[in-house]
Amino acid sequence: MAALTIKNIPDDLYEHLKRAAKAHHRSINGELIACLESILLPHKVSPDEHIQVARALRDRVKPSTLTIDDINRAKNEGRS
Repeated sequence: MAALTIKNIPDDLYEHLKRAAKAHHRSINGELIACLESILLPHKVSPDEHIQVARALRDRVKPSTLTIDDINRAKNEGRS
């Protein structure tokens, strides 16, 4: 495996990385690798995962109180 040295990390960024590593029970190096992987490596989501997320979002949204007449009126507004 390759080794990498990172220089001149701003203090506030380093502190943020340190807190994140502690929260995720990782070393600072492990947290940095996890951050890089999440940004640089694609995460393929299966169709089932997409459906599950869509259903969860739909369950959180209140049903619309719009009627078909309301929709048709809105579509026809401004039309001559």
